[in-house]
Amino acid sequence: MSSVAAAGEAQSPTLALTLDLMARPSVSPVDGGCQELMMARLRALDFDVEPMRFGVVDNFWARRGAGDGPVLCFAGHTDVVPPGPLDEWSSDPFVPSIRDGWLYGRGAADMKSGLAAMITACEAFVARHPRHRGSIAFLITSDEEGPSVDGTRRVVEALRARGERIDWCLVGEPSSEHVLGDTVKIGRRGSLSGRLTVHGVQGHIAYPHLADNPVHALAPALAELVTRVWDAGNAHFQPTSFQVSNLSAGTGAPNVIPGELKARFNLRFSTEQSVQSLQTTVEAILRKHGVKYSLEWFVSGLPFFTPPGPLSAALAGAVEEELGLRPGLSTGGGTSDGRFIAPLGAQVVEFGVVNATIHKVDERVRVEDVDRLHRVYYRLLEKLLAV
Repeated sequence: MSSVAAAGEAQSPTLALTLDLMARPSVSPVDGGCQELMMARLRALDFDVEPMRFGVVDNFWARRGAGDGPVLCFAGHTDVVPPGPLDEWSSDPFVPSIRDGWLYGRGAADMKSGLAAMITACEAFVARHPRHRGSIAFLITSDEEGPSVDGTRRVVEALRARGERIDWCLVGEPSSEHVLGDTVKIGRRGSLSGRLTVHGVQGHIAYPHLADNPVHALAPALAELVTRVWDAGNAHFQPTSFQVSNLSAGTGAPNVIPGELKARFNLRFSTEQSVQSLQTTVEAILRKHGVKYSLEWFVSGLPFFTPPGPLSAALAGAVEEELGLRPGLSTGGGTSDGRFIAPLGAQVVEFGVVNATIHKVDERVRVEDVDRLHRVYYRLLEKLLAV
């Protein structure tokens, strides 16, 4: 096993920066100094860098170039999820470790290797094309893994208020599924969550006629919600899905009918649906079955879709030239901060390393993929902004 400190082997600029970022604990919303490191590198390239802190969340917006040319934005996040049980890790999650061709540690895949590749690709590109056309921008947050309230959402609001635009946006999320380059995300489903309370009447289990069991009241409605075919999806999106994430009722005693049931559920929905249509349908089913309920709704994000165009074509070409395979275009997976950027009118794609170990114990990425990702980002810059 070789740790960062003991590795003693030559490291590429991208791998070295990845290690530096990973060694800075940045559990959401803490940034841990990652953004200051990135901003210093961008200032050295003559980017105009603007820290944008909202609440306890650090963000920054940086831009190099001016005029009417296209704006290519790299977007990402410095925050990571908690490591979980430390004794289950094979090495310290915040001491990046290289062994057997793999880089281990929290953030290796999600997404500090992506951040490093963005920075070093820009450094190489600007060195070769100091008078590139258009602008290169960075939109970086430390609130992607958290509530996503004071991060990219707030930065985009500020950019919109002052008339800033983004034409093309590459989000560096780990999009690949099996090998680097097999998948490019060109959209994401929307996410609508509900916090449901079913009201009953508590009572002795031997006298059900004197009580009103909320579990029994909900069961038929829940069965219909779970088995319902919401839509068939479309050419670009999977069908809408309904999933229960939490369900609780009862006092713990075996002879008490509960007086209340609480449930959390989520709908991941395609462009075939709207928030209003889903809410209307869910509540109609609850009323149909006579459920006495209170319901709070939460919209985590609306679906967005970037039709195949200049950005996805350039990225697919860069992947093919550098990695030797043609990526598939997908809208699968969870939400991403691309949902906040797309409404600016930007074409948004997501491309990064393999996502098989993200949020897991022993998160890892192939060492060779760190530099291969750098090469794809560099080639994309050349295709879109080289003079």
